[in-house]
Amino acid sequence: MHRGILGWTLVAVQFVLLIAVVLLPRTTPTLPRMAIGVPIIAAGAALGLVAFRHLGSALTATPVPIEGAGLRTDGAYRYVRHPIYSSILLMAIGYAIVMGSIWTWLGVAVLGAFFVMKSRWEDSLLAETYGEVWVRWAEGTGALTPRITRRGPAA
Repeated sequence: MHRGILGWTLVAVQFVLLIAVVLLPRTTPTLPRMAIGVPIIAAGAALGLVAFRHLGSALTATPVPIEGAGLRTDGAYRYVRHPIYSSILLMAIGYAIVMGSIWTWLGVAVLGAFFVMKSRWEDSLLAETYGEVWVRWAEGTGALTPRITRRGPAA
């Protein structure tokens, strides 16, 4: 399958999964769950906004890198290779806490597995595009969560 078609297919699947998480059976939110979940949703939204803004001309809807846009390795990208995916997952986790349904949690787990798969494909495209620069960056930077200890040479 052509990269562009696969990229847009993954975007469509992502939106279907997000809609499914919202539409799955849920419980009535409680104040304690909201007190925990809403700040997590806000943190995820803030991370997403910072990451979107930092991408600048490299921002694309699909995981396929834009030719000549350059690899972002600073800002939020210094800590996580895919902070936009991380931000969506944080918001979904916060939502699952607020809604408190096993169905919502299962939907978030499927979304998480999807982002692991999508980030691996995107990583392969970035490695192909940026070569050794990407390899050095990826050695010390987690895909969806920050690494506690850095592997490989320090950046």
